Amino acid sequence: MLVFTPNTTVDVTTWLAELVPGSVLRDRRTVVSGGGKGVNVCRTLRLLGHAPRLVGLSPRQDDTLERHLAAEGCVFVPFHHDGPGRLSHIVLEDSGRTTVLNGRGPQLSGPEWEALRSLVGELARSTRFVVCSGSVPPGMPEDAYGQVVSLAHERGAECLVDSGPAFVRASLSAGPDLVSPNLAEAEGMLTGQQVEAVDEQSDDVPDRCVDASRRLHAMGARRAVVTGGRYGAALTTSAGSWWLPAPMVRVVNAIGAGDTFVGGVVAALASGASDVEAVRHGIRVAAAACETETAGIFSPARLAELERVELLASAR
Repeated sequence: MLVFTPNTTVDVTTWLAELVPGSVLRDRRTVVSGGGKGVNVCRTLRLLGHAPRLVGLSPRQDDTLERHLAAEGCVFVPFHHDGPGRLSHIVLEDSGRTTVLNGRGPQLSGPEWEALRSLVGELARSTRFVVCSGSVPPGMPEDAYGQVVSLAHERGAECLVDSGPAFVRASLSAGPDLVSPNLAEAEGMLTGQQVEAVDEQSDDVPDRCVDASRRLHAMGARRAVVTGGRYGAALTTSAGSWWLPAPMVRVVNAIGAGDTFVGGVVAALASGASDVEAVRHGIRVAAAACETETAGIFSPARLAELERVELLASAR
């Protein structure tokens, strides 16, 4: 499996009692790690028994990112660039509130993007699945992931896209094998207006997710998934539409839940699962990951427990 995350980053995660703007605060704990949506996808895939390769940007003069990724066992294929690397700051408060400050990423030139695209295309020759994950740095075209989808298909691989609304929308004409925006992202994509958040207390979330997934499928996605947070996710394929509820869990950190979902889906598809079962598996993996502090990490024992509970419920 190949995971393409051009806008890799170094995450600085800080735990505070409370974030008070305009004040001087002392943290309780700080952890530095490799970051980016695809890094979380790779963590998930490794826990599920796979050995994915990650392709992303890395500063030529600073090996901090590469050292952190190597330390956690990530097989990283760096595309080196000049200048500083990207930094992201994550603040977790005791109340459960999370604040994320994401760096923009380095500026890529046109020739650099062409070289990066060629690298991804070459690596795609030896894999069944390519995952395009996360934001793109300045200088990359809006249809960058669409171009990668086309390259993957030319090489006989399936390609999944999980990114911001503009980049997902620009990939649809290439026929991605799966897209998985959340409901706010999907509705923003479909209306052309930015949707900041969706009230997950609303009873109409499942219906809206199903409707959005149908529309994204009609626009070109072979499998269109729209996630509805703690409620679950909707799936539409050429065979129909489904609403798949999520299990109840105690949320510790929901950051990266969408990434673990993608990793769970890809792993299931690689094992021969049906589309519906693959999405169900992704939902369970994401639920288990929400119970841990680190994005992309979950307890395999907890995942097995959630699977048993679901099997018992379906047998009644």
